[in-house]
Amino acid sequence: MQAALDVTVLRSGIPDTVPGRTMNVCERGIAAMVAGELIPGESVGVELQLFPFTEPLRTRATVRYQDHLRCGLEFVSISAEQRAEIRDWAKGTKAEPETGSASTVVVAPDRKEVGVVKDKSAPDRNQSRSRRKKRRRGLWWLVAFALIVIAGAVFWWKWNRGWEELESGLRNSEPASADKGRVQVPPEVMQKLLVHRVEPVYPPEARKQNLQGIIAVAMVVAKDGSVTSTKPLNGPDVLANAATDALRWWRFEPYRVNGEPAEVETTVAVEFKK
Repeated sequence: MQAALDVTVLRSGIPDTVPGRTMNVCERGIAAMVAGELIPGESVGVELQLFPFTEPLRTRATVRYQDHLRCGLEFVSISAEQRAEIRDWAKGTKAEPETGSASTVVVAPDRKEVGVVKDKSAPDRNQSRSRRKKRRRGLWWLVAFALIVIAGAVFWWKWNRGWEELESGLRNSEPASADKGRVQVPPEVMQKLLVHRVEPVYPPEARKQNLQGIIAVAMVVAKDGSVTSTKPLNGPDVLANAATDALRWWRFEPYRVNGEPAEVETTVAVEFKK
């Protein structure tokens, strides 16, 4: 089961929200792919968007598993209503149309049921009008539901495609980085060493085209803390260029191994949205 997800973690007293998507969902927790690494045992806030046009499900969870950008979260304060919402969502993805019956219960004047016969007589005018109204309402609901499904499918396709590009870029970047012999450092560790940050500029041409998404960038940080190399791993060129232009000006405290500064490789996720 896949759905939109936001994970909020408190680090150094500052809340940091990381977007992601679920890979599996149950009443006790979720497996997810997020645009940043989490720490096992860490307590996080979760916003889970089960239905496209409703309020997200909000709860607390504990990180139980983490491997690169993949993680497992266990719910710690989920309510009975939220469990029911997850069950309803899961059942709704496999729903089948119900079949009705045209039989009518015949009741005697003393209010006791005496039998069941099939309605073979023609309905009167009031019944006919009522049925026509119900059919019209049912038709309108069916059309509205179809439009919602189509809109949700288009949104899901674009969103899923972006994450596939992100995952593909991460897989392709792992062998190259290993050959360079640099120290691999998780994003959250380098975040604590960040001393100068430049926010990316949302390009005007991207706004006109309504381009949004998360750009993953692999970068190399020198021993003195300067960024010497950046490589976008996914996304449109106009957003990728804007992300790399900003990251080149970032500065970090030197990452030390056994007390000595070391050259490191890390991954940063930059989000562009209106």
